[in-house]
Amino acid sequence: MAYDRSDWSKHYDEGRGFRPLRDVERDLLTRHTPAPDGGRALEVGCGTGELAAHLAALGYVVDAVDFAEGALARARKEQEGAEVQGVRWLCMDIEHDDPSELNGDGYDLVIMRLVLAFVGDRTRVVRSLAAQLRPGGALVVITPVAANTPQERRRIALGEDEIDLLTEGWEQVERCDADGLAFLVLRDPSGSFETVEKSRPEPQAVLGACVVVTDGCGRVLLGRSTRGMWELPGGRIETAENAPAAAVRELAEEAGLSVGIDDAHLLTILQDDRADIRRISAVVHVTAWSGTPEVCEPHRFTRWEWHDLHTLAGLGRIFAPSAQAMEAVWPGVLPGLPPVHSYPQAEVPPAVGGEPAEAVRLRHKMADAVITKGWAPSARVEQALRAVPRHRFTPETPLSTAYDNDLAAVPSAHGRSSPAGMSPGRRSVPSPPPGSKPTCSKSCAWNRA
Repeated sequence: MAYDRSDWSKHYDEGRGFRPLRDVERDLLTRHTPAPDGGRALEVGCGTGELAAHLAALGYVVDAVDFAEGALARARKEQEGAEVQGVRWLCMDIEHDDPSELNGDGYDLVIMRLVLAFVGDRTRVVRSLAAQLRPGGALVVITPVAANTPQERRRIALGEDEIDLLTEGWEQVERCDADGLAFLVLRDPSGSFETVEKSRPEPQAVLGACVVVTDGCGRVLLGRSTRGMWELPGGRIETAENAPAAAVRELAEEAGLSVGIDDAHLLTILQDDRADIRRISAVVHVTAWSGTPEVCEPHRFTRWEWHDLHTLAGLGRIFAPSAQAMEAVWPGVLPGLPPVHSYPQAEVPPAVGGEPAEAVRLRHKMADAVITKGWAPSARVEQALRAVPRHRFTPETPLSTAYDNDLAAVPSAHGRSSPAGMSPGRRSVPSPPPGSKPTCSKSCAWNRA
């Protein structure tokens, strides 16, 4: 069931809320996450502000975030005086908005209470919040558990499989019971991935399509399979069916997205050997689609999520052909994969528009810094600095790294790259002039995020 800002504002305007904070939760927070000197906390989905006020009382300086104005109005009223204790109320959609308003120095504690079940791309959001943690910091998730929740209210709870997925990629995981709620303390988000296989393919399944779908922010669509791994949409290519047609059909059957055949582009053919079977995977990129991803085949998938490219290497288990397909499209996002044979079919893969608002902000911030320091020798270079989406050249790195002005390189008037404050030995980020199109490498390398 989907909820938007107006739904939640109405919820709070009508005087409704959620389960009040209980003593057992207060005790667990005191025991597991005591406030360090100068400690900062971020509460996501603060509701009426009861937990934010408690965190302030523990000694944290708190950013309390909710995307519903009605919630924040209630919080300011019911927790009157909490700002004096160190609470800052922020109206923000943590799943979609630019996080620039958050504390730039990070947080010692990030907490989500009774909110994660309502988040769409949970894995991506949790990874993004993990990146906000200071060294030694903790992410705390307090959630109803499906087994303890009546059937008619299961939408507000997480099943054990969802909790297992949430805890993947963390070095330290502690779980406690809080009067029926799962109280999870996650530390050290190291993150890693491994490619996994299914059983031996049937002979008719050796030729398949891997469908790479990106959204308007350049994120890639992956499904969590019932086998406990992440997979691209796709499947076998039927008799008398070509790869783009198979991609269109599979995407509709598995995720409910509609695609025109002209918007499905065959990028490359990958060949590898699986047991005694030669496996051929057609990598098809979809550049336009309609609909909302949904689970259409629950016997195969439990959920669909959009993932930032630089987080793929920390996702845990990824189906091997899907990993190879993504590495073929974005070299570097999943390093260390076994070699496969690649036969590019598109000289210049089709471009895809759209990018996160944060990328635009960081690009202009970087451009201002470079121009102010006198490193942009011409108006053409200044235009390139403000226009070129550099993060597409380094899909394996966070946006903040792609737009670090100390790492950037800009093209000179003669087409050569000149350093923009680049330190010796550090990696440069290439910047072609606006309108230029990088050529495809041997594995169709151009990132069209």
